[in-house]
Amino acid sequence: MKFRSVSQVVFAPAHQMGPLTVRQLLPSEELPYLDPFVLLHHAPPKDFSGGAGVSWHPHRGFAPVTFIFKGGIRHRDTEGNDATVMAGGTQWMHAGSGLLHDETPIPGETELIQLWINSPARHKMDRPSYHPLTPEATPASIGPDRLVTLHVIAGEVSGLKGPIRTLSPINAATIEAKRGGRIDIALPPTHNVFIYLLDGALRFTDGTTVSGLHQVVFSADGDAIHFEALEDAQALLMSGEPIGEAIVSYGPFVMNTEDEIRAAFRDYRNGAMGVVP
Repeated sequence: MKFRSVSQVVFAPAHQMGPLTVRQLLPSEELPYLDPFVLLHHAPPKDFSGGAGVSWHPHRGFAPVTFIFKGGIRHRDTEGNDATVMAGGTQWMHAGSGLLHDETPIPGETELIQLWINSPARHKMDRPSYHPLTPEATPASIGPDRLVTLHVIAGEVSGLKGPIRTLSPINAATIEAKRGGRIDIALPPTHNVFIYLLDGALRFTDGTTVSGLHQVVFSADGDAIHFEALEDAQALLMSGEPIGEAIVSYGPFVMNTEDEIRAAFRDYRNGAMGVVP
């Protein structure tokens, strides 16, 4: 097992997104794209009345994924899905050929991350699908020192397989680490790998120390990562096989060419992605 070194540490600046203020890591000047990861928004803890959220809007060509750390989110879409997932759960949607959806926080304090994962060209026009994953259905792996827990959502991490089916090789897990906890996590050497810290502090093998609201991007120089928790910490761990295709991201669509982006807007205006109920 060879541990990866840290390639980049990127701070998450505040970014206005409609009624919400989020922390945006991707895209940024330091990291415009980390194939296959397109966009990362962290919505820090906020008290919602239940009426504020991101109302009906379209997507095509990628998977918008919502990891819920506090509170809960109600999802509705024009494929007829309607579900509420609470803290510790995940909403994973393959937008495919396109649909409209609405995400509304339930009343109370909510914290979440939304991550956009690119879909290979051969899957961009698949029929949309939606997969709500409850906390109870999310397998957990506890580290040898009993101080680090990994909740595995997709792929395989620490010998556990996540329930979500992905369209390209992806590993996804959330991390809960208590101060002093240490863990080694094996990951495919061909994957792009990052950790985003919501809070707390971690120290990695090469001595790099990172605190909350920072993204750690690892070099492709090993087949595992190792960290020690300097404080209690929550984090998101993602790894993905690069798709290696041209990408054009504009507004709510992620495609391979500008012509495909224009077609997506045309289909949206013509109602081909559904009509708000």
